[in-house]
Amino acid sequence: MTTTDTTPETLVACRRLGVVFFPAFDWAISATHPEREERLLYTRDQLLEEGLFDIPGITEYRPIFATPTQLTRAHFCLPTVSAVSTESHLASAGGAIRAAQLVMNGEEERAFALVRPPGHHAMRVVHGNRGFCNINNEAVMIEYVRDHYPRPDGRPLRVAIVDTDVHHGDGSQDIFWNDPYTLFISLHQDGRTLYPGTGFPQECGGPGALGRTINIPLPPETSDAGYLYAIRHAVLPILEDFKPDLIINSAGQDNHFTDPLANMKLSAQGYAALNAALNPHIAVLEGGYSIRGALPYVNLGICLALAGLDASDIREPQWRTESTRQTAKVSEYIARLCDSICEIYFHPPTEPTDGHEDDGWWVRRKHIFYDTDMLREGQTEAWRLCSDCSGLGRITTASERVAESLCLLIPRHACQRCRKEATALADAARRSGRYAHIQLLDGDAVDTTA
Repeated sequence: MTTTDTTPETLVACRRLGVVFFPAFDWAISATHPEREERLLYTRDQLLEEGLFDIPGITEYRPIFATPTQLTRAHFCLPTVSAVSTESHLASAGGAIRAAQLVMNGEEERAFALVRPPGHHAMRVVHGNRGFCNINNEAVMIEYVRDHYPRPDGRPLRVAIVDTDVHHGDGSQDIFWNDPYTLFISLHQDGRTLYPGTGFPQECGGPGALGRTINIPLPPETSDAGYLYAIRHAVLPILEDFKPDLIINSAGQDNHFTDPLANMKLSAQGYAALNAALNPHIAVLEGGYSIRGALPYVNLGICLALAGLDASDIREPQWRTESTRQTAKVSEYIARLCDSICEIYFHPPTEPTDGHEDDGWWVRRKHIFYDTDMLREGQTEAWRLCSDCSGLGRITTASERVAESLCLLIPRHACQRCRKEATALADAARRSGRYAHIQLLDGDAVDTTA
């Protein structure tokens, strides 16, 4: 796989790296589905063959199981957690939590959760599987970190998610849409050409978090050069201004030039360079479906970059110069796009572009299709417009599987007025008998499970 003049025994990681591995042997959409256990089994065989874990400072770990309670710190699972998740989802989310523990406890300097099933298409409300995702691993991990590792000064922990999967991270965007302390940046193939058809620059956050959602829709056939340009000219300046306490890479690998589900031209060395420039504390695997042509090489490149090691000796057997060549037209488009992206972050609009104000609430209606389960959800999401906090969230939702239900979200550090309003809404809903399920998520109700 690689050609190098040095052997692994002569290498030492510049930064201690923990790699959490979980292939989910007992979970698959179907035996031949692109999202299956071979994605990681073949990768691990190659990483062992290359001697990655023989390098001092790089250590492999097993996941823990997330608890159902930890899942409900990030999601409203309808009708129940067990109805929309399996033990494999608990282990995948637990793998992300284990990666966070390694970094936050100081056991490792960087961590990479090589886990499946993926999760970045799973939204705040979950009725089933969409985009191969039931549970958002990064969201569960972030809530765990905020519960267990608060800032010493008492201020909210500031987290940046940089999603480099080829598909727009619409689930992560949905979960953190109105969270002013989470910066979500998604670099993805333009939604006009690829699932899920979202992720445009004007989608820049909710009424309490304008400018905290940043979408960078890249044109098909963007290569290493285009991604690195976007990182250096848009992502890094925004991160420098936001000053996150923690940077997470949603490390999808389906923008590789061999991936069967998309049309991008990234190479393993491009991924390594991207991670070297971004320098995230934690990476969590998302998509990537070129099982032999991409995943072993890309995962090796990401691991080397996170460990602070050179990845320039990686050789991909299908790589040719034209495989990752980008046209001048694509380069020019990306340059113009990055200028406009920075403008959106530093000068966001005065109100969201989706939805409208209604009697002191910001309301938007959504029709969500669970493409794996062939399930349709109708949802009305409303946020109380509050001058003292980011506002109370109120979601009414129904699908073919679940009758109309009410979900209330009290954000972390919510003001007393929003808390009282949440209690009143929940009490009135219970008395009405209108809803099949009533769930309340209190962001400050700390989960103490390990």
